[in-house]
Amino acid sequence: MLEDAFADLSTALIADACVRLKIALRVASPDIRPLLPGMRVAGRVLPARHRGSVDVFLEVMKKALPGDVLVVDNEGRTDEGCVGDLTVLEARAWGLAGLVVRGYHRDTNELVRLRFPVFSYGSYPAGPRRLDQRGPLDLSSAQWDGFTVDSDDGVFGDDDGVLFVRWSKIEDVLKVAKSISNVERKQAETIRAGKKLSEQLDFDQYLAKRNSDPSYTFRRHLRERGGAVEE
Repeated sequence: MLEDAFADLSTALIADACVRLKIALRVASPDIRPLLPGMRVAGRVLPARHRGSVDVFLEVMKKALPGDVLVVDNEGRTDEGCVGDLTVLEARAWGLAGLVVRGYHRDTNELVRLRFPVFSYGSYPAGPRRLDQRGPLDLSSAQWDGFTVDSDDGVFGDDDGVLFVRWSKIEDVLKVAKSISNVERKQAETIRAGKKLSEQLDFDQYLAKRNSDPSYTFRRHLRERGGAVEE
């Protein structure tokens, strides 16, 4: 499962890998947070557009695969909590890996006790008081901040945030993310052993080359040496 492949990585590493591979970044706006610090999620997107009723969740979960992540598009509404404990219990019963909500949740105390990964923009006590007309895309895609996701996407979430990657690119992204992680861990161990990062990266040499060639960037310098830190 994708969750296992993500276990030793982070969304920061996934983002860096996307940049290195020249894959467009699709990142949820930065206010999204896990219900509890340390919660993580990774899996295939199971999209649902919320119209005021939980029926869309019950319907879409009937086609869920184990390890999917319910991605709820509630248009970022701040006037209702669209996901509560019963929806989360149902998701867990279907074998989902977690929920990512473009909107607010409620029943926070119950959700905390469940310890099931939920990412949202916050909590709100009142549930929906509307019942909007369903649309033809409600079970097949979800809108986010300027982009659309569907079942051909994977989603990753941790304390840094949430981002989406096209499923066909995930294997390459994970491979590069692992490579970046290995480099960074080695650099960290070397710092702890007493060799500063500036020494490892020949920073004085970089400054000298930049003085003679203003177009010489630190990123180019790092890539010539296989170093990490920034992309």
